[in-house]
Amino acid sequence: MSSEVLVPRPHYDDRDVAQGILTQDPSVEPDVPQPSSGSAPAGYRSAKYTPAEWFSNYHSILQQGVTDHSEAERVQRRSKALSQDTETDTQHTQAQGTRLLGDRLQDIHFCRSELQQHISQLQVDIEALSGQKLRLERALDATEIPYAIATDNLTCRTRRPAPDLVQDTVEEELIKEVDLVKNIQALLRRTTAQVVSQIKINKDTKQMLEMDWSDKYEAYNLDDICGRYRNASIDTKHHPSSANMQDQVCNPASWAKFTQDNLTKAMQEEHATYSLRMLVERVLEDTTRDLRVQCASVDQAFTHRCEELIEAKTQLETKHAQVLEQIGAQERNIVALQQAIHDKEAPLRVAQSRLYVRSQRPNMELCRDPPQLSLEAEETQIKASVEALEQQLSQARGSLSFLEESRMAIEKDVACKANSLFIERDKCMTKRKRYPAVSTLSGY
Repeated sequence: MSSEVLVPRPHYDDRDVAQGILTQDPSVEPDVPQPSSGSAPAGYRSAKYTPAEWFSNYHSILQQGVTDHSEAERVQRRSKALSQDTETDTQHTQAQGTRLLGDRLQDIHFCRSELQQHISQLQVDIEALSGQKLRLERALDATEIPYAIATDNLTCRTRRPAPDLVQDTVEEELIKEVDLVKNIQALLRRTTAQVVSQIKINKDTKQMLEMDWSDKYEAYNLDDICGRYRNASIDTKHHPSSANMQDQVCNPASWAKFTQDNLTKAMQEEHATYSLRMLVERVLEDTTRDLRVQCASVDQAFTHRCEELIEAKTQLETKHAQVLEQIGAQERNIVALQQAIHDKEAPLRVAQSRLYVRSQRPNMELCRDPPQLSLEAEETQIKASVEALEQQLSQARGSLSFLEESRMAIEKDVACKANSLFIERDKCMTKRKRYPAVSTLSGY
């Protein structure tokens, strides 16, 4: 054993150090000599504790044990209470999160149902507009037939002979029909362009709603998965950084506004589509009615014109028969006048022969006696009759010439009327029977 003087060690509690509590060093004065007990050597005395120190030491240990026991019970009580509080808070927070997820699922489901409804409506509108677009195109194609008929009628009527080449009611109605068809074609083209534009807008709007619906469908599935997670679920993992909010995350107000804006846009386009569909129906109905009314007007004008031509032709043919009859009578009259003139030649020869023979009487017998005077008067009277007959014959021949000219003019005019009637009735009116029906003009 070493004879060195051993200095008593101070007592430290490691638990206090671990808990951050520094115990106060015991007041030890190593340099001060301690009183000795008994006759033991000083070297042995320095290595021992005194009974007071021994009692103080284990009493300190007992006190520390009591303190630690009380602290342990306090910590246990706090831990139990904290565990219960945290469990309650956790269950409450989890239940609230589950409830909020359920509310969110209902909101998403409602918005998705609204989007689906408008998507279906837009699809119906697109199909309806596509059908009306086809009707407009068919109606536009159908107007080519009335236009071709009207222009062909105008072209055919230009081949009428000069006396009948007049700007009558038929021509005016045909020109109106051509102008009407051109205006209707322009209107149908503009309406078709509007329908095509609206179809494109509806498709874009439908695509926008479908993208929103798809996002909500995916979000609904994800939130549904989240709502099904339980503490006993085996597919849950730790994701420490997933709670960090991203810069591009929207708030509920902007989320609701985005969907509402899409729904408002869809409703606006649905209203615009409805108005356009009503417009298309009115356009097709009005254009069909206008074309049929103008067609009826043209047909009526043609009918009236044909009646006029038939009446004129009938009158001309009646007059032609009368002229022919008059020509025959005049020819017979000329023959009778010629015969009458010829019949005057014999009496004139007799009278002149008598005058010639009596002019050979001798001397005083050459007298202007009553027979002489009668013979002279007879000759004069016969010559006057012949002259009157010849003048009448000349007038009869002139009248016959006029009758012939009138006959030729009537025959020419009858042929003209027949040709015009052929053009109006057999050419134009026959071709107008190919005029499209109401259903064809309406695009069906």
